Amino acid sequence: MDGGSGLRRISIRGSRFNEVVNGREVNTNMDSFRDIVIVNAAPVSRTYYKDAYDPNKVAFPLCWSADTQRPSTDVPKDQKQSNRCLDCANNIRGSGSNGGRACRFSQRLAVAFEGELGDIYQLQLPATSIYGKGHGGHMTMQGYVKFLSGRNAVATNILTRMYFDERSVVPKLYFKPVRSLGVVELDTVQKMINHPDTLKAITLDVSPVNNSVSPFGVVEGFEIDAN
Repeated sequence: MDGGSGLRRISIRGSRFNEVVNGREVNTNMDSFRDIVIVNAAPVSRTYYKDAYDPNKVAFPLCWSADTQRPSTDVPKDQKQSNRCLDCANNIRGSGSNGGRACRFSQRLAVAFEGELGDIYQLQLPATSIYGKGHGGHMTMQGYVKFLSGRNAVATNILTRMYFDERSVVPKLYFKPVRSLGVVELDTVQKMINHPDTLKAITLDVSPVNNSVSPFGVVEGFEIDAN
């Protein structure tokens, strides 16, 4: 879903980095990668749409879950597909297109471009960019966070390169560290973690914000060799 008033988004449709402001595409970057800072992140959520995806139509989910366990409390009773996501027919592999699940996983990140850390964008990751094993050292978001954690690091302290999996037929992102942030950059990021623009970016559009604390925590003094 396109964002509302004042929301900046990065769309990865067509395996391109498209900047969207107030629902309108304002810039398409043809580079194969972008360097960002992950300022904050929402937990993984789920959304179910009744009809197949149509890029020419604005669609709203029929059912959704902010915690992937149960439908959110603001889902109308007559739209709930099940009392638990685990028991839902739309959670079965093959219930959706291409053998996938009809109810899709996604995660919303609040990110900023290098040199523009005060401008927050929403980046919504599909399941293929969150889960699964990479190849040849390439990492999905889950793998990337584990990689950093194993080095006593957090994403909020790192300049991250996001880039497309050239072998995938659908838009899929990989992530890798570029460098540690400088002192001034770290200070700006800390100020932006709970900024209203950041919280708006990580909020599920159809439910209220329920998490204003960075899930990455804070680790001081991390240094990384980007070579």
